[in-house]
Amino acid sequence: MRPILLQGHERSLTQIKFNREGDLLFSCSKDHVINVWFTDNGERLGTYDGHNGTVWTIDVDSQSRFLVSGSADNTMRLWSVETGKCLYEWEFPTAVKRVAFSEDDDQVVCITEQRMGHQGAIRVFDINREGDGTDQSSEPISFFNPTGSKAVVCAFAHDPSLIITGHESGKVALFNAKTGEEVQGNTRAHLDQVTDLQLSPDRSYFVTSSKDKTARLHDTRTLLVLKTYSTETPLNSAAISQGKPYILLGGGQDAMSVTTTSLRQGKFETRFWHMVLEEEVGRVKGHFGPVNTIAVHPKGTCYASGGEDGFVRVHHFDESYFRAKPYGDLEIED
Repeated sequence: MRPILLQGHERSLTQIKFNREGDLLFSCSKDHVINVWFTDNGERLGTYDGHNGTVWTIDVDSQSRFLVSGSADNTMRLWSVETGKCLYEWEFPTAVKRVAFSEDDDQVVCITEQRMGHQGAIRVFDINREGDGTDQSSEPISFFNPTGSKAVVCAFAHDPSLIITGHESGKVALFNAKTGEEVQGNTRAHLDQVTDLQLSPDRSYFVTSSKDKTARLHDTRTLLVLKTYSTETPLNSAAISQGKPYILLGGGQDAMSVTTTSLRQGKFETRFWHMVLEEEVGRVKGHFGPVNTIAVHPKGTCYASGGEDGFVRVHHFDESYFRAKPYGDLEIED
C-alpha cells in the first residue's frame, strides 16, 4: 500500500475532506492555504487563497459546487469549488473552529471560539444556491451559546433540525438548530476534550475521538455509547470506513513533547480498529509527527491522513484489503 505524498502545505494540517464522489480531496492547514487535489494521482488542482490566519476547518457540499471554510482570522468564507473564487465572507468576533454543511446543502453550521469576553457560539446560516452564490445573508437564522463547557466540533444530525456537538469537557450533545435548546446530552461521553466527530453515511451513528485516549461510537438519536476503542495516546481524529467494519484512528502526543520521544513511542500511526469487535487489527506508519486529521474515501477504496509534519498521505488500499474477511468465515450480505 504505497502512499501518495501530497506536499502543498508549509505548516501542520488541520482538516482534510473528500467530496461526495471521492475524486477530489480538500486540505487546510495553519499556513492560511486551502488546497484541492486529485485523489487518484495526488496532483494539485488548485488553491483557495484569501484567509490570513490558520484555516481550522473546511467542508464541501454534496454537489462539489461550494466549499465553506473557517479560520483564525475570524471569518467564514464560501468558495466556488470550480473557480477558486471567494463568493462570500462572514465576519465574527472570534475564530471559527468548525463548519459543516447540512445533508441537503441548504445550511451551514459553524462554531466560533470563546475568547476575549465573547462566549463560544453556534450559528446556522441559510445558503442561497441561486445564481452564482455571491448573494448570501450576513445574518444567521439561528444563534445560540451552549452553556457550560464550550463546543469544539459540530455537525447536522440525522434530523436536519438537530445539531450534534462535541465539547471541551468530553460531553456530546444534541441541540435544536432553531431554538438552541439542548435536546439530549451525554456528559460522560468522554473524560477529556472531544477532538473530532464524523458521521456514518446515513447519519444514524457517529464516531468521536478525544484527548482521553479513546474513540467512541455513538447512536445519533440517543447519544448512547455503542463501542469504545481505547489506545495509549491522545487521539486527534477518527473516521468510519465504508464497506468494511473498521474505524481509523489518528493521534500522537502534542507537538510540544514530540522531541523527547522516539517515533515508535510517539505513536504517529494510523490505527485500524474492528468496529464491532473493538480490537485493533492494523497500523500504518508514515508521519513524522502526530496525525491531526483522517478522512476515508466515500467508496472505501482509500483513506487520507494529514499530519503535524505538513504532509497529506493518501493510501489506496491493496486488493488483499478487500478480500479479507473481517468477520471470519461469515458472509455478510449487503
